[in-house]
Amino acid sequence: MIHPSALKEGGLPLVACCVSAAEHSSVPITVHFDHGTSKLELMEAIVLGFDSLMVDGSHLPFKDNISHTKYISFLAHSKGMLVEAELGRLSGTEDGLTVEDYEAKLTDVNQAEEFIDETDIDALAVCIGNVHGKYPSSGPNLKLDLLKDLHALSSKKGVLLVLHGASGLSAELIKGCIERGVRKFNVNTEVRKAYMDSLSRPKSDLIHLMASAKEAMKAVVAEKMRLFGSSGKA
Repeated sequence: MIHPSALKEGGLPLVACCVSAAEHSSVPITVHFDHGTSKLELMEAIVLGFDSLMVDGSHLPFKDNISHTKYISFLAHSKGMLVEAELGRLSGTEDGLTVEDYEAKLTDVNQAEEFIDETDIDALAVCIGNVHGKYPSSGPNLKLDLLKDLHALSSKKGVLLVLHGASGLSAELIKGCIERGVRKFNVNTEVRKAYMDSLSRPKSDLIHLMASAKEAMKAVVAEKMRLFGSSGKA
């Protein structure tokens, strides 16, 4: 999963490396462009070889989100790409971008039906109290009843549900989300923390430092794959 900041910071070689690694992998790997907001960066992602992309128009008024997502969805589908979009707005911080609590908004079921019908998306990222980054000390407060209603709608439409902000969720909450239709979880904070924690421990050489950091991240990813039920499914 590659964030738009990678493109802004001259990350085209990184994208090419990821696409090549996926093509030569012994297991199926999807290279996903996450949280694309502008039309320019999304159109760039369409021609760079990604398998799927996320159209994030959650900052736009509802009707503008529809038209923005519909346009990109049409272009991406013409290239055989899967399209994820977001309805509602998550609070929290990701890659330096912060959405305050007062800006956050839960996904509306009635709006979701119109949004899915109009945009022809393949997956919908929902806002049910999940946040980017760290949850408050009181813990997550996910609206599982809302998720159940969204699943009842999306399953009829053939659209998968996505939950961003899965870092810090308990095994019980993850199970509840899976039972209510979530088929993709986004985890970022815990993976980054494992990397940074590893860097803070003394190493004898730069090579050992980087190797240790990568192993720390791999351990978190492996744990999440088991938790999400995707381990051994390739």
